Amino acid sequence: MKLREKAKVLDADQIEKAIVRIAHEVLENNRDVDKIAIVGIRTRGAILALRLAKKMEAIAKKDIPFGVLDITLYRDDLTTVAEQPVVHKTEIDFDIHDKIIVLVDDVLYTGRTIRCALDALIDFGRPRSIQLAVLVDRGHRELPIRADYAGKNIPTSQKETVQVKVAESDGADEVVIAEREE
Repeated sequence: MKLREKAKVLDADQIEKAIVRIAHEVLENNRDVDKIAIVGIRTRGAILALRLAKKMEAIAKKDIPFGVLDITLYRDDLTTVAEQPVVHKTEIDFDIHDKIIVLVDDVLYTGRTIRCALDALIDFGRPRSIQLAVLVDRGHRELPIRADYAGKNIPTSQKETVQVKVAESDGADEVVIAEREE
């Protein structure tokens, strides 16, 4: 499938501002900072989650537990992802029981990735609550899932795709809308 880039919707500065805003919102909505933990969905969600955790630590002047969740084996489309999907390690080295987990991903689309992440996370224990933070909410939900915190809402068509690029893995921070070429 070939993609044709249509528009850049967020640059590095805008992504940074969105993360700072989300950090403030999470802290404002959860007064018990000692109960908050950040868990990112591998790969770009984990990168954004680490940035969010660092911003929150700087604002609250407290350590915020951080973990990375791999949802590969929880996917309902595993057979269509790859013939031999690569399973990575989940890295949650703290007890999630009674924690306020802020689950972080790059793009919220159908809701299926988040459903898988919820299933995977619950296997680690029973958190007090799970809140969802995403950099981009593009709509088109297939499941009743919504973001508690969104960096930007971007209306898209089904033919379009939202690509989040992060410096750590892609060499630059940006969000672009691309369209599938037929």
